[in-house]
Amino acid sequence: MRDWPTGRLLSTASRIVEHAWLEALSALGLSHAGLIVLHLLEDGPSTQVDLAVRARVEAQTMSRTLHRLEREGFVRRRADAGDRRRRLVERTPEGAEVFERARRIEAELFPPVPDIAALREALLNIIGRSTGAGRPNE
Repeated sequence: MRDWPTGRLLSTASRIVEHAWLEALSALGLSHAGLIVLHLLEDGPSTQVDLAVRARVEAQTMSRTLHRLEREGFVRRRADAGDRRRRLVERTPEGAEVFERARRIEAELFPPVPDIAALREALLNIIGRSTGAGRPNE
């Protein structure tokens, strides 16, 4: 493997990591999409539309993800006190706990990297160049 081209190494690592990560999340009752939502809600309640925009998914996709998270007890929807027509999504204490458990599993699952900042920068550049969209927002 040491003589493999970088693209092949990256592709292989990606598939292996994705499989292990999805298995770990599934054991928690989460999907990758659900984890993204719980992360986006870390700063407080948000609307479904805002979550969809920030996650870069369609409103229908976000609706399905929120339904699953709500069913698991990880989020709840409530009326906005300032505008009763608007619904806000917020993490429940169970959602905050499962998010923290996922973060701990992530730290255990992936090997330590000597310069994580450099790796993250390289991955962001690879994603940006591969999508033709420049550097993606973090």
